[in-house]
Amino acid sequence: MKINNITRRIYCEVYILFNQRRFGQIGKGCRIYSPLKISGKGNIKLGNNVILEYNTWLAAVPNLKDSECCLEIGDDTAIGHFNHIYATKKIVIGKKVLTADKVYITDNLHGYENINIPIIDQSIKQIGEVIIGDGTWLGENVCVIGAKIGKNCVIGANSVVTHDIPGYCVAVGSPARIIKRYNFESNKWEKTNPDGKFLLL
Repeated sequence: MKINNITRRIYCEVYILFNQRRFGQIGKGCRIYSPLKISGKGNIKLGNNVILEYNTWLAAVPNLKDSECCLEIGDDTAIGHFNHIYATKKIVIGKKVLTADKVYITDNLHGYENINIPIIDQSIKQIGEVIIGDGTWLGENVCVIGAKIGKNCVIGANSVVTHDIPGYCVAVGSPARIIKRYNFESNKWEKTNPDGKFLLL
């Protein structure tokens, strides 16, 4: 175990040494463990102490040649194994965000409107910018597709987020619906309806 940890650490240091200038930014203390693929490094900014676990795929590739594109990951955020984060315009992940394994985050979709053309040959469709607030946790297999999530949220495993979720909420399901929200008057997490309104008990 100790040998494996040492090997992993050496790999991280070598990878960052050889790739640091290719990224838009790599902060101090970042650890990148054997990424599956990283495309558009110049459009990617990593804050301090960001962790990218094994086989993560990052991409920040503009949909059109002249358009701008950015993927930003804030300080102290930990991205789990096998995550796939693909920006064609803008994805911003805040500070101290935690993602479990196999999380998918994107601001685009494959076009499918023309039934006479295979979907693989249709244009990429730009959807909403993705912003994930500080302190949020995304469970295993979560998908975030063109939506914003507020601060200190919990998104349950296997959920698909296609609409904005305000801060301090617990959301689950496909599509994700709010089931709990922090009540600052009672200082407790309380059950809500899918619109985030507290249930009367």
